[in-house]
Amino acid sequence: MTKDQLPTSPLTRRRALLAGVAAVGAAGSAGLLATVAGNGDEPVRAAPAAGPQARPALKPSSYRLQPLTGYGPPRAAPRPTLVRRAPLLRVSGRGRTMVLTFDDGPDPRYTPYILDTLREYDVRAMFFVCGEMVVDNKDLLARMAEEGHVVGNHTWSHPLLTRLSHARIRKEMERTSDVVEESYGERPAWFRAPYGAWNRATFRIGAELGMEPLAWTVDTLDWTAPGTRTIVGRVENGAAPGVVVLSHDAGGDRSQSVRALRTYLPQLLDAGYHVTVPTRRYR
Repeated sequence: MTKDQLPTSPLTRRRALLAGVAAVGAAGSAGLLATVAGNGDEPVRAAPAAGPQARPALKPSSYRLQPLTGYGPPRAAPRPTLVRRAPLLRVSGRGRTMVLTFDDGPDPRYTPYILDTLREYDVRAMFFVCGEMVVDNKDLLARMAEEGHVVGNHTWSHPLLTRLSHARIRKEMERTSDVVEESYGERPAWFRAPYGAWNRATFRIGAELGMEPLAWTVDTLDWTAPGTRTIVGRVENGAAPGVVVLSHDAGGDRSQSVRALRTYLPQLLDAGYHVTVPTRRYR
């Protein structure tokens, strides 16, 4: 037996087998990674070697991506809408604070004189306006905004809300908020029910529209035209910290209201009252 015919030992066979496996693996890797020159001398990726194909990548899904969302900031739960069961009757404030409110306007016959008096004494007030009155007097709302007064929602046509459907109530209030925003520059943050007639629907819809219900503490009853002196007396007798005074600048002859304001406003200021407007704690 010659040297070339010597039998291969088991160890040599094992080495040969391992070497063959390594060669196959290297060839497979070369098939995936090696490049050859084509006709245009540009690199071309070689075809993969034969063998089991890799499983295609899964498409992303909301389930698979969900763990990543945990790294973002926590999403705050929406604040529930606060619905009151009764309107606010007074306001809080430091010292002898009072609020003057005027309903049913704006009326070009009386509202400008009220605004003139307020500007003369550098006092801000609240005007609860009706949408149908705003349509033809948008300039007055622009002046209210410029001079720092607060405009509230008093519905569109001054109906008795307790006799209307929910849809009608919303329409009365929403249309007014829309026209106020157009003329005043922002939507009302306060509303007042005509005739002081409130129910659960008015509170709910008002809250959904972002408004707080404000009534009054002192009613001058100026709409009955009781006389200028009577109106002045009612304001002076009812004056106290936190009081909200109700008067009117539209809805009839309001000349007595105009004259009364010119009398009781300086007297309130001389008595140490701070006449201003309320602020909302939240919206």
